[in-house]
Amino acid sequence: MTNQDDNNQEIEKVEDVEVETTKKTSDSDDKKQNDEYEKVCFICRRPESVAGKMIELPNHICVCNDCMQKSFDAMSNGPIDYSQLMNIPGVQVFNMSDMEQSIPKQQKIKKKKEGEEYKPLVDIRNLPAPHKIKAKLDEYVVGQEYAKKVMSVAVYNHYKRVATDSMDDIEIEKSNMLMIGPTGSGKTYLVKTLARILDVPLAITDATSLTEAGYIGDDIESVVSKLLAAADNDVEKAEQGIIFIDEIDKIAKKKNSSQRDVSGESVQQGMLKLLEGSDVEVPVGATSKNAMVPLTTVNTRNILFICGGAFPDLEGIIKERLTKQAAIGFGADLRDKYNNDKEILKKVATEDLRVFGMIPEFLGRLPIVFTLQGMSEDMLVEILKEPKNAILKQYQKLLALDEVKLEFDDGALHAIAKKAMKKDTGARALRAIIEEFMLDIMYEIPKDDNIGEVVITKEYIEGTGGPVIMLRGQEVPRLQ
Repeated sequence: MTNQDDNNQEIEKVEDVEVETTKKTSDSDDKKQNDEYEKVCFICRRPESVAGKMIELPNHICVCNDCMQKSFDAMSNGPIDYSQLMNIPGVQVFNMSDMEQSIPKQQKIKKKKEGEEYKPLVDIRNLPAPHKIKAKLDEYVVGQEYAKKVMSVAVYNHYKRVATDSMDDIEIEKSNMLMIGPTGSGKTYLVKTLARILDVPLAITDATSLTEAGYIGDDIESVVSKLLAAADNDVEKAEQGIIFIDEIDKIAKKKNSSQRDVSGESVQQGMLKLLEGSDVEVPVGATSKNAMVPLTTVNTRNILFICGGAFPDLEGIIKERLTKQAAIGFGADLRDKYNNDKEILKKVATEDLRVFGMIPEFLGRLPIVFTLQGMSEDMLVEILKEPKNAILKQYQKLLALDEVKLEFDDGALHAIAKKAMKKDTGARALRAIIEEFMLDIMYEIPKDDNIGEVVITKEYIEGTGGPVIMLRGQEVPRLQ
């Protein structure tokens, strides 16, 4: 019995040691993880790098020296004697656990390591050349050759600039871009693909929600805040990322408006400092500085800004300018000469964008302006089948999981493209049309294990027939 008791005691001791070791390991892991992030003052929300060393209170609350001193001064110089309140039975003046409940979801900022050298996110030796960047874009994006070429060169030059970090006397300017194109022409898709190729942080934001400081809506700095979140709150990483601001045409100066314009010209003026490159105080994990979150400083000098917009009615402004220029004299052009010109957007000039409502200072900070052409029927057919993640390939993969082969004949593809052209929403219309026709097929096929192949025909798309369905091992198709 004695030996048994001794053995049990030894086992208990070993278990206690293991528990204690595990606890110590988890504590050290937590400490190590916390060491990577800055402490933030609970009262003023400034990080350690700005406010200085923090005073740690229970329940993970940190207060900077300034705020602590102000709190003591307020208590000692105020009209209330807090020492008397402490002696009243049943009265609790200060409860730290209640204070912990009022802390919002903690946002952390990564520390900058002391003595660490500046490391460019994209190594100049590994930076792909413009033709390689364009070749990668070609795999995912159909057409838009000029736009892909311009973007490849601009991004290549920008990251060369970031990598060298102005080592010599010649300072290279930023190559911010403005892309103009109708809806569904692939503006957002181009930028997403570009960021994936380069493996850099990307923030995609909308200009429609931005307002002047002090009004309901997102502050202008929120675009940088989204990039910081994409870079895992690492300031140095975020300072070398890409920001794509979509719907930029929605912040154009409003014409003939008697009301105060808080989301138009004033937003353009507020964005000037971001585009140029300056130190911006950014809320971490929020869209407003008034939120109870830490603030950090981000320098936008090496952030590439790409602005995109559909700019409706810009075509009319371009036509008006062109016909004015050549409307008088013997060599005058006809007024309706440009009415059927599908590439009228390519003739855009800075003057047209100013008439649209963009201020000259804003346009001056976007030196690279290029246009994307609208979708033609042939381009839509290519979009259906050519890219790496084409819609047809996605459906073929889905049905391949059910061991069924899916084919679309050329007539069906052109019929889908014609329907998409009528919707006038570019490549976005394709998905909606295919979803509509594939619904019944996706529903019925899993019912019958004998089905081996489905061919979508032109007649099925036009509503005059059905798809061709072949059973496994069957050579002659059976019409459904």
